[in-house]
Amino acid sequence: MRHAVQVRKHAFQSGRGPLSPGSRAGVGAAVGLLAVVSAIESADGWAVHYVALMTVAPILAAGFASWRAVAGVGLLALVVGSGFALTDPGMELTTAVALVGIAFATVVSAGVAAVRQGQAERIGELSRLASVAQQAVLRPLGPQVGTLAVAARYISPTATAEIGGDLYEAIDTPYGVRMIIGDVRGKGLDAVRLASIVLGSYRHVAYERPDLRAVVADLDRAVARNVGDEDFVTAAVVEERGGTLTIVNCGHPAPLLLRRGAVIPLEPPAPAPPLGFMPVVRPRVERLEPGDRLLLFTDGLGEARRDGEFFPTADRAWRLLGHGTVGDGLASLETALVEWVHGRLDDDIALVLMEYTGPRSGVTVAVPSWEVGAAES
Repeated sequence: MRHAVQVRKHAFQSGRGPLSPGSRAGVGAAVGLLAVVSAIESADGWAVHYVALMTVAPILAAGFASWRAVAGVGLLALVVGSGFALTDPGMELTTAVALVGIAFATVVSAGVAAVRQGQAERIGELSRLASVAQQAVLRPLGPQVGTLAVAARYISPTATAEIGGDLYEAIDTPYGVRMIIGDVRGKGLDAVRLASIVLGSYRHVAYERPDLRAVVADLDRAVARNVGDEDFVTAAVVEERGGTLTIVNCGHPAPLLLRRGAVIPLEPPAPAPPLGFMPVVRPRVERLEPGDRLLLFTDGLGEARRDGEFFPTADRAWRLLGHGTVGDGLASLETALVEWVHGRLDDDIALVLMEYTGPRSGVTVAVPSWEVGAAES
């Protein structure tokens, strides 16, 4: 999915084929240990005193490398240790025991590495399946929805992180272009399940309800039927109709309006609780100008920080998002964000950027009187 991206930590991985960075590190450390022990043993003369230390080499490799690499390290340690033993004219029982210990450590370490590798592969497969499930929920957006140029991006903290419940959608309805962005409390498949319920309900009611407050009421009932007492979904529902922007906000971060170099947080007229707590919302209404851009985001963006300092989204928004296409803007924002946190994010982030391109030529869209009045007041 082109709009789903991941910020990857430099984690050690193991697998088949060429040595992964983790396997190279494990094998390198083990071979380095063998080289050090060999140098000490050689400097000590003909008598063998330190061969037993070579049992550590396969154990060290087992923490990072594949079982094949561990077996190779153990075999190398056994060959090197045997070479020293053969040069000792009076080989003692302790030297023979040390060689047996190397062989035993190799077998045990290879077994441990095989178990660890199998678990890593199973976890990786589950992560891939979960990502597929999430991608099935979040459909690609844009590049054009009605009068709006739209782009979306989904940023996950790590390649192996739990998937989250961030959600978004933009559809062209008889009542104008309607968008939603939301964040399900919690992580994992339960969060994805609830996100799919919200999006499925939204994709239906957005076409049926002329008033966004009725859309929110329907979504609230859908959430309440499918969650526990402590679960909820924050959401902002946005409508562009005839150049009028209407936003209803249910406990979600306020969207940012970018206009002629200024960044305006579109805070709701009154706070409302998330979906699942029967929110009573008051719409925020703005008149749009051609070229206006609106950034919708989840709280992972607001909570991104380094050394306790939050990412200055509002301060940098125009410089990052006000150029090129909306896709270019989101790419710039993501790059700046990743650099700010040094590649370490604590939460998933969903981003949607839209640009109002002006009214459709020859098309008149009815605007409800309560929206016009709110916009002019």
